[in-house]
Amino acid sequence: MSQNRLKIGIFVDAFYPMVDGVTVVVNMYATQMQQVADVTVFAPQSRDKTYVDNFPYKVVRSKKMMIPLTDYDYSTPLFDRHFRRSLRQSKLDIVHIHSPFSIGKIGVDYAKKHQIPCIATLHSQYKMDFQQRTKSEKIADMMVKEIMKVFNRVNEAYAVNHKVAQIFQSYGATFQPLVRHNGTDLLPLPQDDSLQQLRKKHQVLPHEKLFLFVGRIDVIKNILFIIDSLVHVKKSKLAFKMFFIGKGPDEEKLKEKIHEAKLESQVFMLGKIIDRTELARYYQMADLFIFPSIYDASSLVQIEAASQRTPALFLEGAATADTVTPEVNGFLAYHDPILYARKIVSICENPEKLEEVSENAFRDLYKPWKEIIEDTLTTYERLLSTHRHI
Repeated sequence: MSQNRLKIGIFVDAFYPMVDGVTVVVNMYATQMQQVADVTVFAPQSRDKTYVDNFPYKVVRSKKMMIPLTDYDYSTPLFDRHFRRSLRQSKLDIVHIHSPFSIGKIGVDYAKKHQIPCIATLHSQYKMDFQQRTKSEKIADMMVKEIMKVFNRVNEAYAVNHKVAQIFQSYGATFQPLVRHNGTDLLPLPQDDSLQQLRKKHQVLPHEKLFLFVGRIDVIKNILFIIDSLVHVKKSKLAFKMFFIGKGPDEEKLKEKIHEAKLESQVFMLGKIIDRTELARYYQMADLFIFPSIYDASSLVQIEAASQRTPALFLEGAATADTVTPEVNGFLAYHDPILYARKIVSICENPEKLEEVSENAFRDLYKPWKEIIEDTLTTYERLLSTHRHI
């Protein structure tokens, strides 16, 4: 190990300015750890040629190829001399991969060559993603086998919840994944006049319930199901408004769906909100966070919602609902728009229960990143100590 600050290499196959949950997690890990260590994030180049990195930690970019019909890229670090030279000169003490593709794989290769510890965080339901993109279960199975060849070489792996740990065992993991939940940088906001001003800005009336979705506007997140459900909520005569916050490839599809459902006066797409305090105000203003995704493994937005005492309504059996105890710190409903709508109405008709679950969501599910990072650094020290005695 280096004599001074620990040298940490974080390897990821998608990074800013492309934003997804893994990107946000990696940035939080690197930003927090940079305070006590020297952190380098190894990531693909941006598609935006004008984009300039501005982080408190070092970023080394790899050449890449665009993946058709997606906003993701395939990195080609082996054909990038600058990337390989930067990696050689990094003199890392520990490697932490957050994806199993070309950059994640080169991170594992580096760790094995230099006999240093390697950790993986298991974020995604890869098989579901592969099937969605290729429309072939056979190809998805082959791709899962390939990524598990990478994951099965690490010293220790962390799943973002117990359900994801089970999923990776079904993929063929040769280890028992440990669980380390994600956190959030959002701080609980006090109740003040700004909340009422925000309601007034969006013409949310006192008797109206406010529902919220935050995330990529992508049909894989089951966003069209939300509109199907709200059609039935409207029929119940419950007064409500619904906000979608985020950007993504399917904004036009969502807009068309809202129009077809004749919900333009109640459902609004607000776009992406960069300011984190402003975003926290929207979470605080919402009565219920609507998140019927079966794709997400453990979404950061549900923790963000919990930070402002806003509980979420998930789908029964969804991986991202693993941390929820139904009717205690969150809600579950079946994957049927009529039943999902009935659950929304039932929740809103029992304000005492909703308030209780809201408080419990904050108590049980809100986790600051500082706690998560402290645990991770303790893990690094333990693994380094073990390696030194091998």
